[in-house]
Amino acid sequence: MTLNIRNATLEDLEDITYLEAESFSAAEADTKEAFAERLQLIADSFLVIEEAGELLGYVNGPVVEQAYITDNLFQTVEANPLEGGNQCILGLSVSAKAKGRGLSLLLIEAFEQQAQQKHRESVSLTCHEELIHFYEKMGYINHGRSESTLGGAEWYNLVKPLALV
Repeated sequence: MTLNIRNATLEDLEDITYLEAESFSAAEADTKEAFAERLQLIADSFLVIEEAGELLGYVNGPVVEQAYITDNLFQTVEANPLEGGNQCILGLSVSAKAKGRGLSLLLIEAFEQQAQQKHRESVSLTCHEELIHFYEKMGYINHGRSESTLGGAEWYNLVKPLALV
């Protein structure tokens, strides 16, 4: 089967919400309403991966001025500038049945390429400590603990300057 990466649409909302609930705790998971807003305002930085019409994963996030993700970005976003800024990854999720196939890597690579084409300065994300090594293998630099308290968890800032993509 052929994998297809494309920009998400509102038609993907139910599948995206399901994958989010499958991947994150209830305290950390984004709401259906937050995804709907992102699909309307930042569809240009919201990618999905599918196979035979089945949505297997997604990556999304806004473009912002600051280098790091702040908790308020999980509640509301603004339309992305056409060029420049820092591309954030607010969420990356792959279906449990599709894990181990390298889909996260494919999504991140496509996301980085898209950001580079729009002259973004960096790609920034937060993750739990156990995922730091995963992102470091892709060239992300650990900038230490994040100020984020999303879901009452401890998060780390990881940044990849796009000159390294």
